[in-house]
Amino acid sequence: MGYGCVSLAWVMLVVMLGLASESCYGLGTFGFHINHRLSDPVKGILGIVHDLPQKGTPQYYAAMTHRDRIFRGRRLAADHLTPLTFDAGNDTYRIPAFGFLYYANVSVGTPPLWFLVALDTGSDLFWLPCNCTRCVPELISRGKIIKLNTYNLDKSSTSNTISCTNSSYCTQRQQCPSSGSSCRYRVDYLSNDTSTRGILVEDVLHLITDDDITDAADTRIIFGCGQVQTGAFQDGGTPNGLFGLGMDNRSVPSVLAKKGLISNSFSMCFGDDGVGRITFGDTGKPDQRKTPFNVDKLHPTYNISITQIVVEDLVADLEFHAIFDSGTSFTYIKDPAYTRLGEMFNSRIKENRHSFQSPESVVPFEYCYDITSQNETIAVPSVNLTMKGGDDYYVTDPIVVVVSEKEGNFFCLGIHKSNSINIIGQNFMTGYKIVFDRENMNLGWKETNCSYDDVLSNTPPISPSPSPAVSPAVPPAIAVNPVATSSPSINPPNTSFIIKPTFTFIFLLLSLLAIF
Repeated sequence: MGYGCVSLAWVMLVVMLGLASESCYGLGTFGFHINHRLSDPVKGILGIVHDLPQKGTPQYYAAMTHRDRIFRGRRLAADHLTPLTFDAGNDTYRIPAFGFLYYANVSVGTPPLWFLVALDTGSDLFWLPCNCTRCVPELISRGKIIKLNTYNLDKSSTSNTISCTNSSYCTQRQQCPSSGSSCRYRVDYLSNDTSTRGILVEDVLHLITDDDITDAADTRIIFGCGQVQTGAFQDGGTPNGLFGLGMDNRSVPSVLAKKGLISNSFSMCFGDDGVGRITFGDTGKPDQRKTPFNVDKLHPTYNISITQIVVEDLVADLEFHAIFDSGTSFTYIKDPAYTRLGEMFNSRIKENRHSFQSPESVVPFEYCYDITSQNETIAVPSVNLTMKGGDDYYVTDPIVVVVSEKEGNFFCLGIHKSNSINIIGQNFMTGYKIVFDRENMNLGWKETNCSYDDVLSNTPPISPSPSPAVSPAVPPAIAVNPVATSSPSINPPNTSFIIKPTFTFIFLLLSLLAIF
């Protein structure tokens, strides 16, 4: 999610270094499905369809951008192993009602209690609503009350508080009223008075092996017992907890690796329909493309270098850094790269530039183009980012399609101008399995449809032959037509897809998550 100067008071997510559970599982991978809050599976489960902005409307994109801005102020803070995942499975879901982030179902404590937590590669803290004085106990949707679980120390037989005497985890002991007091934490965000604070606790996180056997692989972790949530956390943003996936050694992936349960790596798959997967211990495939991380030892993040932007036959040699953040909906780029990409895209578009009827339009994009009933197809220029090391990152869904009664129907290049930091958001991750390989310190990516076999199988993918009319070095334009009744399949760089131009339904071409 967002980045910038954020005050992080006290301790963030900390995890036990010792192996508290049985260590006979060996190193492996653990996974679970991830879902965007806007995905149809989650909307059906939560019954919140009528309470959300309609997919593709200006209000939909305005809401997602608003959520991005709220959280952009947070702190920047081996093949023989069996992968691990959450006890409920490795599916993830993109859920609109909870801040447009990707979520997974995790269980903590004894007996297990379930939480729908947001997944965020941009932060390290794992926290849950706990013994709350200010948090969200329920949501009201379509006249129905949806209860949200709250962690309670007294109701879990395996829970412990972390005291101020614990020098390994309680780094702000000077804030403790006495040596025997519980160690407190606080994380403040720049936007809308958004924060979480509480105490550090230890309990069991329930995991299983992500294979055919699915053995239990529970482990004890230290996390934030969030007693007070403010700002966006009171308005539906991550009301049931946040699962930090950052590079810091206190994040859950780091702890699982340190305990010898997994390789120090994990992957997230971002599907077109808002459904994906996350797998702990997954280092990817030999044929995946990759680029090295730029590591800031003080505030490590998943920061990479882009050396070139290619739009159709136009090439711009621009080197800049960007952070891959599953917690940001759209892609944010600073000038001069933002303007160069936008103008290159604009010069290869045949459709008319959209003229907004109102200067107060809520649509958060600059490069937008009209869709008319006369359009047989819309030729969307291909967009490619060349990464440090030379590997290409083809953006499978560079546009968003907007339906508006006042403005008509149009599509936009899905980027925002940033004043501070470059962020590759969910929309540019669609159609890929992204591997966050902290063991080899590189980012990997590979086209996928997010099916189980496609994500974990070692079978090489079948790639179509390049179009005879197009050089493999220059991918053709993507033909898009603004109506679809189901998610389009993933299209390799040298293919096109067509959606027919009727307006009964507009499919949103966005990628999956993330969180802060």
